Order: sequence, then structure tokens, then C-alpha cells
Amino acid sequence: MSDATLFTPFTARGLTIDNRLWLSPMCQYSAVDGVPGDWHLVHLGARASGGFGLIFTESTAVLPDGRITTADTGLWNDEQEAAWARIVDFVHERGTPIGVQLGHAGRKASIPVPWSGHSGTVPPEDGGWQPISAGTDAFPGFARPRAATEGDLAEVVQAFADSARRAVRAGFDAVEVHAGHGFLLHSFLSPLTNRRDDEFGPDRELLLFRVVRAVRDAIGRDIPLFVRLSALDWVEGGVTVEDSAKTARALKELGVDLVDASSGGLVPADIPLGPGYQVFAAEHLRAAAGVATGAVGLITDPLEADRIVREWRADVVSVARQGLRDPAFGLRAAHELGAAASSAWQPQYERAVGA
Repeated sequence: MSDATLFTPFTARGLTIDNRLWLSPMCQYSAVDGVPGDWHLVHLGARASGGFGLIFTESTAVLPDGRITTADTGLWNDEQEAAWARIVDFVHERGTPIGVQLGHAGRKASIPVPWSGHSGTVPPEDGGWQPISAGTDAFPGFARPRAATEGDLAEVVQAFADSARRAVRAGFDAVEVHAGHGFLLHSFLSPLTNRRDDEFGPDRELLLFRVVRAVRDAIGRDIPLFVRLSALDWVEGGVTVEDSAKTARALKELGVDLVDASSGGLVPADIPLGPGYQVFAAEHLRAAAGVATGAVGLITDPLEADRIVREWRADVVSVARQGLRDPAFGLRAAHELGAAASSAWQPQYERAVGA
């Protein structure tokens, strides 16, 4: 057992975060040409007032063809950078730090927004594009991707670095590289999708490591860098938690401060969904790799979140859907645990304290 609780500070490099209950990245599918707007300001601003120690943007594309949908946010041009800076400033006014998750959707790109009534891949004639991946195997129900060339991959590495620099200029407090959920970097990490015969085949971690080095160089030494991994594919022959522990150990040596331990998303799999079903992955990576980890996955009970931290199964707990249901979940969790809400109540809401 540890002295740490959900409502004790967590420090990564130059950033001390008031508590260990964070808001996970969650796609909103509400941007225009990659530019976040008023929806994102209200969505993130509300949660910045909700007691979370750190909040994250949705997965934000580093290139136009790296978007999951045409309504995803991006950070590859000046207009997007300026729009994010406005949101970051508002979040900071609430007293909350904010991180950006940078990603490239790979073979899961160019799909319709979930509520459109359509499925599959949006074709170029309808505003979509042909995705790229480690190989040409399609995700079931999606179009066949093009195998990324070495030139494509050099562009991807540079785009991650360029977007990271924009993130720093926009005022973000932390940067996370998305290397899970079946997106581009994950497709290179898994033997299920990476059967290349160039240098990226035998060394499946090569692309991720190049991206991480480039991003660390771009953001400097003082800004925290996190990586989200799918710690296992839940399919025989895929990535295992032992594989991911090896990857996490190397990421720590490259300057990564925390591994956000998710799972799955690469191929259809029989995943035993339930409260805290992925916590074991965060616990394994923490113990085997000696790196700080974040636990995610259907964690909705403040007592359970606190127990995860107290037992050192993970250093932080991030919530997603619970954060959609309850923008003030952090304040409620602090109240239920008898802790001082480390993200101060907004003065407009102080009459609710102790009510």
C-alpha cells in the first residue's frame, strides 16, 4: 500500500498536476477542416471546471489524411494552432492544465462520423482518401489501405514533430503520442499487421521510436511526454503485455514520462469488458518497465479509482465515458472520498461545496 491517493499531486518534469484523476482523450467529431470551435471550447472548458487534475484533447491529427473522420481536429496549420490557443487559454483560466494527444489514424482513417448513418471508408469522390498502414490488410468493413512508403513515414515523423511544436506555441502543458487502438503507429507495432520486409518489419518499434525522439526534441526537456499504447491485442499472435513492457522500458529511456495503458482496437477481438478491465496492463507495465502508467477502461467508481492508485497498480487513473456523463466527476469524486478538490471550485459554483 502507498501513501499516494487519487487526490495527491503527480509531477512529470516541469509540470505538477494537482491530482491523479484525469480526463482521457475523447473524439468529438465536431471540427471543420481540423479547426476546433465553440463545441470544443465548451466541452473542454466544462471539464476544466470539473475537478480533473489534467484534461486531454481528443486525438488530434498531425496530417489531413491522418484524421479518423473529416470532422476530427488537427494541428498541422496556423488556423488550427490559433483555435487551440484560445481553448488552452480558457482552460488555464479555470486553473487546470491541458494536454494534446497527437495521432495518425492509419488504416482506420477516412470513415464517416458515427452518427451519420453510414459505415465503411469514405471514398475520395465523397471527400475521403485512401488510408495508409504498415501493410495492405484492411480493417474489417473498411477499404484496403496503401502500404506506407519510407517517404510517407518520414513525412509522418516530421508531421508529429511539427504538430508538437505548434502544441507548445499554443500553450499545451503536455503532449501524448497515440500509438494504440489500431491506428498507424499501432499497426507497425503488431505482428498481426506488420509483415514488412524493409527495416520497419524486423524492427516493429522503429517508427514509434522515431516519432517519440522527434517529438521530444520538438517540445524540449521541460514538457511532459506521454504515449498511449494498446498493451495487448487480445488475439493470439498479436502484441502481448510482455511485448509492451519491453516497448515501455525503451520509451522511458527515450524521455517518455508516462505510458497510458489501453488495449485492443487493431483487429476484432473477444475483449472481456467490465469495470477496470485494463488495469492489469497498467500494473504490469509499471512493474516490469519501471515507468509511470495510467489506468483506463470503464473506471467509474471513485473508491475503485482511489484503490488503484493506493495499491500502486497505476500512477494515475483516466476516465472517458464517465467524464462525458459527468463533467464535474472530479469534484464529485473528491467529495465522496472526503478529499479537498485539488482543482479549486470555480467561484460561481462554490455554493455547492458541502451541499
